[in-house]
Amino acid sequence: MEYRIMGKTGLQLSVLSFGSWVTFHKQIGDNSADELMGIAYDNGINFFDNAEVYALGESEKMMGRVLKVKNWDRTSYVLSSKAFFGWRGKDNKPNQTGLSRKHLTEACNEALQRMQTDYLDLFYCHRPDKNVPIEEVVFTMNTLIQQGKILYWGTSEWSGVEIMEAHRVAQAYRLIGPSVEQPQYNLFERHKIENDYLEVYKNVGLGTTIWSPLASGLLTGKYNNGIPEGSRLAVEGFDWLKERTLVESKIEKVKQLQTLASELGVSLASLSIAWCVKNPHVTTAILGATKKEQLTDNLKALEVLPLLTPEVMSKIETIIQNKPVLAEY
Repeated sequence: MEYRIMGKTGLQLSVLSFGSWVTFHKQIGDNSADELMGIAYDNGINFFDNAEVYALGESEKMMGRVLKVKNWDRTSYVLSSKAFFGWRGKDNKPNQTGLSRKHLTEACNEALQRMQTDYLDLFYCHRPDKNVPIEEVVFTMNTLIQQGKILYWGTSEWSGVEIMEAHRVAQAYRLIGPSVEQPQYNLFERHKIENDYLEVYKNVGLGTTIWSPLASGLLTGKYNNGIPEGSRLAVEGFDWLKERTLVESKIEKVKQLQTLASELGVSLASLSIAWCVKNPHVTTAILGATKKEQLTDNLKALEVLPLLTPEVMSKIETIIQNKPVLAEY
């Protein structure tokens, strides 16, 4: 396993990590979660990602139960949660969502209870909140760090401008700013990592824990001929994901990428993940496997990395043709 420093912190994250979005509780039970987390940990993965909204709190509870049974040394792994959406779904009342001091504080406490841990290594603002002053967000996260409940705080799906504004406030008041962002990044989703955050990397540093390196499974090739039963896009309530993911032009590109992967003698999934972590601005790519075979294959991305020569990278660009265009002055 390779480890990378998260932005301008001293924290080291495994370049591949394990997350529970969609999968925990909705697709797999405790036994499978136990097996998959065990495989991940045994292969050097040290970062496990979660959020209050995943399966409406049940995902955190499941991860907490697994970690209690595993009884791994708490100092050997990194644990995260995120707050914004709440965990009560349609029953959310005012102050049970968003980034107010009240919700962030209570969400942090609830995450600690559900995951049966004394502190979170990473705590994210799961989305920007236009209704809350950025000063309130930064002060609250700084307080949670001072209280020892979290060690680092970050953002998820924030724009570069919003992240820099948080840093401006942090610097003005001598507080701790966000050190990590969790954006979507894959062969079809490139703008934030490769364009929007360029000034952030340069000016204040930024770790990234990217999600959906396989574009919700699209980049495995399993949707080339429809939606298989039991797959992520077949899960009830994820129709929005299906509509966004299954675009004919994308599937045509996936088929061409599959041909390239076959020529290299690797799986399309491992090639796609390797392509993500080839970018030095990616600290870690979060894997969301539901089966042992999937996870084992995903882990092979580390073996694929050396195969990504300039020539191969050029072939990939020729297929996907979506490299962000940087503004010229």
